[in-house]
Amino acid sequence: MKTKGKILLFTILSLFAVTFFTVIGESQQKPQTAEQKMRRTSDTQTKESQMQMTPQTALDILKKGNERFINNVSLNRDLQEQVRETAEAQYPFATILSCQDSRTSNEQVFDLNKGDAFSIRIAGNIVNDDILGGMEFGSKLAGAKLIVVLGHTKCGAVKGACDNAKLGNLTGLLDKIKPAVDSIPMSIQPRTSKNEQFVDLVAEANVREAMKQVRDKSPILKEMIDKNQVALVGGIYSVSTGEVKFLVTD
Repeated sequence: MKTKGKILLFTILSLFAVTFFTVIGESQQKPQTAEQKMRRTSDTQTKESQMQMTPQTALDILKKGNERFINNVSLNRDLQEQVRETAEAQYPFATILSCQDSRTSNEQVFDLNKGDAFSIRIAGNIVNDDILGGMEFGSKLAGAKLIVVLGHTKCGAVKGACDNAKLGNLTGLLDKIKPAVDSIPMSIQPRTSKNEQFVDLVAEANVREAMKQVRDKSPILKEMIDKNQVALVGGIYSVSTGEVKFLVTD
């Protein structure tokens, strides 16, 4: 009996000690910042959240996501849970046309959840009929409220267009960037890929040209943009800093 009593007493004291030091430890922890609390979880889009989304809200989400990416405070995610949540349907709020450059993943650049955005990627973020079809599906049928054309600094496709490169099927693709090359004032010299300023000016002009083509070549999207059902914006991603600078348009 004495042995059992000692064992019981030891057990009680052990539990008390664990509880005591746990409480002390928690009391000494620094309170979480608002940013840390936000990082604890992230929700996938639902039909209801997509319906409540406005084009400006969608753009704000991308801006905040890029800010988190720059500051290395991406949201904590249970990706397998997000796979399950989006298995039956998707409710994206944006369609992003960007370059296929391996450094410019939209999901990382904007710290996105599964199901947040359609991602269309092609060298030089050029526009053709197939890409317009994808955008029309994204906005008219799937409910996306924002279309983003995203170029980037030090773009290889833009450099190829600047140098008038020729290579198989790539030649035709680079030809679609030539109007942007020709739009840069002749005072900018030299007009080759060795001039980083020239390359980046062409990259921005190419984004603006792509945005113009979206409006000019898709009556469906133009109507939605004119009715403020969808917003069309352009941006440039810096491969050096990770920052996306959205372009000012008329």
